[in-house]
Amino acid sequence: MNAPITISRLFTDKSELGHTELRNHQQGALQDGEILVEIKSFSLTTNNITYAAFGDAMQYWNFFPTGEKGFGHMPVWGFADVVASNTRGIAVGERFYGYYPIASHLVMRPGRISPRGFFDIADHRLNLVSAYNQYSRCSEDPVYRPEREALQALFRPLFVTAFMLADYLEDNDWFGAEQLLLSSASSKTAYGTAFCLLSEDRVKLTALTSTRNEAFVQGLGCYETTALYDGIEGLDASLATVYVDFAGDAGLRARIHHHFGSSLMHDCVVGAAHNAPHSKPVDMPGPAPKFFFAPDQIAKRNKDWGPDAFNARFNTAQEAFFEQVGSADPAWMTVKTGHGFEAAQAVIATLVKSGGDPAIGHMIELD
Repeated sequence: MNAPITISRLFTDKSELGHTELRNHQQGALQDGEILVEIKSFSLTTNNITYAAFGDAMQYWNFFPTGEKGFGHMPVWGFADVVASNTRGIAVGERFYGYYPIASHLVMRPGRISPRGFFDIADHRLNLVSAYNQYSRCSEDPVYRPEREALQALFRPLFVTAFMLADYLEDNDWFGAEQLLLSSASSKTAYGTAFCLLSEDRVKLTALTSTRNEAFVQGLGCYETTALYDGIEGLDASLATVYVDFAGDAGLRARIHHHFGSSLMHDCVVGAAHNAPHSKPVDMPGPAPKFFFAPDQIAKRNKDWGPDAFNARFNTAQEAFFEQVGSADPAWMTVKTGHGFEAAQAVIATLVKSGGDPAIGHMIELD
């Protein structure tokens, strides 16, 4: 690539996550060792809003810096094609799945190149979590299918967390609990976790959800019982329980801690479906909340099992999950595809405001 091109990027107002603005800049010639990819499609879920909500605390904003105070570049998961390459081992026309900004293009510096893909080793990414710097070559991905790119973009990043969370809970023998209580049970990560635990008969899976999503949650068939948020105080408080928090709601956490008291064995904070960063506990009984970070468990299992065995286990579970999602009757999810940056802006605003409809999966295609 010799002639400069215009790159369009969608920036997020850090003080108002539902507000986004389009920016353009001129990109000059590639340097040796760089590639230019054109971002073709990506998913948008509450997970992306969580990235924004924790953008500073968890360094999510640092992956794709904007250079503009007060604005961040929301990361998404999707697919991009190589349109120019100054790197051996990466060819023009190849498609890669991974972690991208909401933008028309991205300049990357591939390293650790293998048949499976590469890591972006741009200077500003070297000290960031490596799991987000890894890009998979679609032609070598055993689970990739062109016809189910939407499922991969929508579910794989969430299913990585779900698979590792289920493994983490089992690895810790459920922290001595008889029940897992999952908030925001309609979220993809929550029911992905429940799916991974369906074969376990040592622990009871209880869904916490809203009246609006009760029928959806019950229809999934992943949970043994379903409870509404306003019915928490009616749950058996003597049952040893682990709270798996996908909601990030401080008031909900306090109610659960006060209700279960000494029966609460562990409080596992996974995300913030309600778009509020995790708040510190204030004068409540039970264990201090502990944030679950999937890359830590990935690193542990890579050491325990070896990378090849880890990938084999994950791919087997992922394939089974994709098959379930693709064949469920009634359908667990309908994919809704929008086109262009305006469509992305509308979906983001909806997800920030209401969390969206759990039965709808949003894909954005950039033409």
